[in-house]
Amino acid sequence: MRVGLYRVSDIVLGVISNVFYQDLGFSKSEIASVVKTFGLLMTIVGGFMGGLLSMRFGVIRVLMLGGFLSAVTNLLFMVLAAKGHDITWLYIVISADNLSAGIASAAFVAFLSSLTNISFTATQYAIFTSLMTFLPKVLGGYSGTMVDSMGYPKFFLVTALMGIPVLALIIYIGRRKHFSFKLMSDG
Repeated sequence: MRVGLYRVSDIVLGVISNVFYQDLGFSKSEIASVVKTFGLLMTIVGGFMGGLLSMRFGVIRVLMLGGFLSAVTNLLFMVLAAKGHDITWLYIVISADNLSAGIASAAFVAFLSSLTNISFTATQYAIFTSLMTFLPKVLGGYSGTMVDSMGYPKFFLVTALMGIPVLALIIYIGRRKHFSFKLMSDG
């Protein structure tokens, strides 16, 4: 279950993001160039950063950083909702969101890899990654209904708050003797 919560705030928000951009008046070409092209670049940069940070500071610490950033960057979507059709703010939000997603993903891949048994790595990794997206995708299926009932700003606040239990779980895992906050750091 712990595995299934890590990216909940990002995945639930992500389900409705393209509709949100269109509701703000961004054209499909603007969305494609900023969100899909520039956003992909920022995710890759974040992935490299997450890998380097995990090696330097340990996976659990970077999991915490990634979980925190993933939740906090959802608050930037509230700013974008207030700004409306503002291409500069779209770049800012996508930069922060995708950079944090890359950091979180790299740390999460390292964490999942540490959980797998060498004899069953592929099977266990596949199960873990499926579990990671199951609950968030189920919740994300209700994103449209949530937006209709509360509006975008409150929806983005709720998705950010979804990250709080994740941070508590990372602290719990980090305190366990097996993982500690130094997992994969210092050799």
